[in-house]
Amino acid sequence: MGNGKGRTILKNTLLLTATSLLMRTVGISFQIYLSKKIGASGIGLFQLIMSVSMLAATFAISGIRFATTRLVSEELGKGNTRGVQAVIRRCLAYGACFGTAASLALFFSAPTLGATWIGDVRTIPALRILSLSLPAFALSHVLAGYFTAVSRVIKSASVNIAEQLIRIAVVVAALSISAGDVSIERSCAVVVTGGVVGEVCSFLLLFILYQHDRRRHRLYGGNAEKITRRLFGIAMPLALTAYARTALSTLQNLLVPKGLRKSGATAEAALADYGIVEGMVIPIVTFPSAFFYSLAELIVPEMTQAQVSGKTTKISDMANRILRLCLLFSIGAAAVIYQFSPELSRCIYNNDRVGHFIRLLSLWLPVLYLDSVTDGMLRGLGEQMYTMRVNILDSVITVILVYTLLPEFAVYGYIFIIYFTEVFNFTLSIRRLRVITKIRFSVPVILKSILSAFGAVNIAILLLRVLGLPLDSRVFSIAVHITVSVLLYGGMLFGLGCIERRDIEAFKAFTGKKQIFSGKIV
Repeated sequence: MGNGKGRTILKNTLLLTATSLLMRTVGISFQIYLSKKIGASGIGLFQLIMSVSMLAATFAISGIRFATTRLVSEELGKGNTRGVQAVIRRCLAYGACFGTAASLALFFSAPTLGATWIGDVRTIPALRILSLSLPAFALSHVLAGYFTAVSRVIKSASVNIAEQLIRIAVVVAALSISAGDVSIERSCAVVVTGGVVGEVCSFLLLFILYQHDRRRHRLYGGNAEKITRRLFGIAMPLALTAYARTALSTLQNLLVPKGLRKSGATAEAALADYGIVEGMVIPIVTFPSAFFYSLAELIVPEMTQAQVSGKTTKISDMANRILRLCLLFSIGAAAVIYQFSPELSRCIYNNDRVGHFIRLLSLWLPVLYLDSVTDGMLRGLGEQMYTMRVNILDSVITVILVYTLLPEFAVYGYIFIIYFTEVFNFTLSIRRLRVITKIRFSVPVILKSILSAFGAVNIAILLLRVLGLPLDSRVFSIAVHITVSVLLYGGMLFGLGCIERRDIEAFKAFTGKKQIFSGKIV
């Protein structure tokens, strides 16, 4: 029994993490640029456009990415690479049909959506432009699901970087050559156009890489059986529940500015507060999540193949180690962001109000990260329908709370809703995971990690002050303080026994089997 596959998963996780961190860094830089160009209210209006467009995007993909990953993983689990090619052909046809239908629906309904749903006709041009990207968006999800299943994520990761850079280049170039002040309507249309160009380029690059990948590897095994039935059996239940959840999420996002206005804020102030929380604070708070978001995606095919092979002990071991490492990581991230939130907000946005909300949301991170990896493991174990039902219930509760609390408590009511619904969602998800695996949490480890995290950041501040580098809002100062805090926290975790060397070795080899396909994929 070799651990080559374990090394592949570790390598792919680190690769996706590095890619995600790079993309988030570029994305935040771009968000800073946009906030200066169109202001917080413009960011808020753009977030509303994206909330409505997500409903069309959800219909465009209709569960196809997960279905592709699951079907390909099943064929690989059977040792049948010949069937993978047939699976991809059927999935691409599915994606093309739903992507085109979603594109037409959004294009022709844009006036109604902009004027009635969003309540701002300035969004209509952006919605129509955005509709053009949906076919490519759906097809890209098929190919990304394939590369995830075959553990060659470097290809999709490279394309993601290229897409982001193309999108930003188009937007910056268009806004730079515009004479004078650019209206919010035109700015939103320009940003969406950049996204369309990036999405089309992304699909073309992924398709070229897939064709190269398909021709490179030898086929063996038989044809896949009952592909269409299996595809619809996986994708459609996911799609129907995703429609419901996205519709509720869209309703929630549309209700937030309206609820803020009912609390006494003006229309522009309501959009500004919404833009600050959704477009400026949450990207900063979730920035460190790249590692475990990547792992949550990569764990799906691994859990699926372990389940197909009947390795229940291995599944429980993976679940326990991943959850424990995620918990330790998220507690450290929460402590760092909480402590340095004023300096981060001044450095990035030059706005103390943003820092206030960053600190309020920083303690949300452990539950958010744990919920993400828990959902990933449940999907890998075939519990995708359960996670979707929980997410729908979560959205229903969120809509009710937004409607009732925001007029009374304004933006602080929204912060409470974010915390409450995340805890609710995670509680139901972790209970389900405990039913199908043997997982456990150690209270002493949790307490030690909390004390270590907050102790590390305060020791780092005191130590660097003594060494002549006091904390301020300069990039260098913040970077040094965060680096020292992370090193101290890691050392404390090892010293207190929260992380041991065998954890790292077990994580690297957690698949513990010879590669099924020896690198020979369609």
